[in-house]
Amino acid sequence: MHNEHSHGGHEPEKIDTSAGYEKSDVGITGILVFMMALGIFVVVTAVLCYGIGKVINARMNREDGPNSKWTQTVDIRQLGNLPSSPALQNKVSELTQTFPTPRLLNDDGNQDVADLHAREDILLDNYTWVDQSKGKVRIPIERAMELIAQRGLPVAPAVQTAPMMAGDSTPDKVTVPLTSGFARTGYEQDLAESQAAHAEPAASK
Repeated sequence: MHNEHSHGGHEPEKIDTSAGYEKSDVGITGILVFMMALGIFVVVTAVLCYGIGKVINARMNREDGPNSKWTQTVDIRQLGNLPSSPALQNKVSELTQTFPTPRLLNDDGNQDVADLHAREDILLDNYTWVDQSKGKVRIPIERAMELIAQRGLPVAPAVQTAPMMAGDSTPDKVTVPLTSGFARTGYEQDLAESQAAHAEPAASK
């Protein structure tokens, strides 16, 4: 009695698996209901989208006014591919070269850095005016290094230092190399190598 009460008084249903397949038919009622609901949903959604589009277009037409010869719709596919014009391409090239800065970089800035260093070389390797009215001239860096090597740098006044504390030590002196600290980029080095390679055949001729 206790065992029957605990299981609700029902024995588990026995399934005949001797045939090896399902003998009952598939219930298509649920599938048909789902397909009909899905179709109704698609139709209602399409009608709503069409109606919303018509409302938006009607409002835009009211705000923009009626179409004229300046606002009429044109199918650009009828124009086809426009032929390239060398004169137009040259004009675009000139505009991109003279366009005011800042400009978008199309080569990761390598050419801009090379141009900057070329302008710096003009100042570093030639005599140029700093202030012509005062007679101030910028001399080449090589000549400046020679003058510094001959005359030496101006001596700074002695700095009074406090007495060293216990455990302190005199710091090592750092010798500053007589150099400009200037280094070429990899792009400029490759460019110089290619120019030298092209110059060798011309010199041999």
